[in-house]
Amino acid sequence: MATVNERFGQRVKKLREQRKMSQLALAQKSKLDLTTINELENGNRDPMLKTIWKIANALDVKILQLFDF
Repeated sequence: MATVNERFGQRVKKLREQRKMSQLALAQKSKLDLTTINELENGNRDPMLKTIWKIANALDVKILQLFDF
């Protein structure tokens, strides 16, 4: 069974890919490091609330949509 971090990362990746964005584009738009995006998508990082907010804004979604898994 996938962890919450893995599910969150899969959801971010899915939303990013639906928008035809690269990890680099998401990193730049959210003003986060590329390594952070990569680690989040792979479920290797526990996201902080501020990070979640930045990603939601960059993907133009509500925060709740990031947890729709």
